Amino acid sequence: MSIQQNAPLHVRLAEEFMRRISDGTWPPGSQLPSEAVLCKEFGTSRGPIRQALASLRAEGAVTGGRGRPPMVRPAVPSQSFSTFNSFTEWAVGIGKTPGQRTLEVALRDARPEVSEALDLEAGEKVVELLRVRYLDGVPAMIERTCFILEVGRLLFDFDTDSGSIFAFLKGQGVDLYSARHTIDAVAANEEDAELLEQAEGIPLLRERRVTRSASGMAIEYSEDCYLPELTNFTIDNTAERRAALVRVHTEEPKGTHD
Repeated sequence: MSIQQNAPLHVRLAEEFMRRISDGTWPPGSQLPSEAVLCKEFGTSRGPIRQALASLRAEGAVTGGRGRPPMVRPAVPSQSFSTFNSFTEWAVGIGKTPGQRTLEVALRDARPEVSEALDLEAGEKVVELLRVRYLDGVPAMIERTCFILEVGRLLFDFDTDSGSIFAFLKGQGVDLYSARHTIDAVAANEEDAELLEQAEGIPLLRERRVTRSASGMAIEYSEDCYLPELTNFTIDNTAERRAALVRVHTEEPKGTHD
């Protein structure tokens, strides 16, 4: 097990159970061994086994409980907030092959919502990027990103079909320090549907992001739309470490995406 051996038994058991799910020993949709079988295998009582299974249920890896046998949840790759800024890093981390197809890299005047997000004056130039992102060759996300000119101009010397833009920019010394994410649901418009090879109007999971430097300067504004059956997002909280999660009421009509 990768976890420290002096950790509580139920924590070590949860790590081992998760390893078996990750490596396919317990494949998606399969029923886990009974508590009696697990108790015999690990030489323990039911208490630590139940605590470990409860931990996996809390993480969404296992379903069941209240008299129903535990089952491995059917696989939907989940993106943690810890890798939210890098689609490539996340895809590799879940054992998928990331891909991308660039449709546009352009210098143009910032749209009003982009100017507001990036703290720019009206009419200032930004570099806009439009890409389709893939998981194992399947369209998974549409990426619409705007960078301030100082940073975005670097992309004209980069093959944006070659991989992670964030990795490239970090290698150029760009300070990509923090990001604020807003997630909602929208309906695919005609362009989105065509790019994702789906029917118009299907629900998409939209993530809007503003990335800043350590000094607080806005660097990037992105609007990414994911197919929900190919990905979801997770955020982990503990009693000691609580991630900032804000629920915002919006007056924007539901099911629109311009």
